Amino acid sequence: MVVTGGARGIGAATCRLAAAAGYAVCVNYLRNRAAADEVVAGITAGGGRAIAVAGDVAKEADVKRLFDAAQRELGAITALVNNAGILERQTRLDDMDAGRFERVFATNITGSFLCAREAVLRMSTRHGGKGGGIVNVSSAASRLGSPGEYVDYAASKGAIDTLTIGLAKEVAEEGIRVNAVRPGVIHTQIHASGGEPGRVERVSRMVPMKRGGAPEEVARAILWLLSDEASYTTGAFIEVSGGR
Repeated sequence: MVVTGGARGIGAATCRLAAAAGYAVCVNYLRNRAAADEVVAGITAGGGRAIAVAGDVAKEADVKRLFDAAQRELGAITALVNNAGILERQTRLDDMDAGRFERVFATNITGSFLCAREAVLRMSTRHGGKGGGIVNVSSAASRLGSPGEYVDYAASKGAIDTLTIGLAKEVAEEGIRVNAVRPGVIHTQIHASGGEPGRVERVSRMVPMKRGGAPEEVARAILWLLSDEASYTTGAFIEVSGGR
């Protein structure tokens, strides 16, 4: 399994749960080598197999190198979790500049498309593969729009929803299932990137379950979608948002 943005938050939780389920895991990270190494060390200490591979998913050469390294070191790739994503400080659309759009869309959209392409090239029976699964990490923001905070991030996740639907239909006959999860307010470090480390506590009042979610709760949905229990599920979305 390749997990992009696997060094922290939902990505790290997914790596750990995947290893416990028997996957050999490629932990992709951008800059935080120490965090990625910590995830790998935890997996190997438990008897699993994992490697950490640096790479910017917004860069085509890095994505190719990531998948080549994973296949070379761990064997045939059968699962991809498109988790890497960024957001910038909370603000209105009329305060955003083109540079911000380019940064957010490059990682959240282009990165996911590039990684999905490399996964298909290796998994698809059309290309000599034996099939596999892709799970895209979208967001409840794709439905809610994130007004006054980051409509650009929400829009990028809307693109991921469309990717999930279209690619699922495109490769359904080639042994690949493509699904997505839409997390709500989850206790991760991404909220600090938006300028409000305590955002989960504030927003959780609007969640029917009256709490934020844990990364592990999202990871369990991801692993289910990749499992044989979801063998007839493709182009689907699981809302992990406490009812919001």
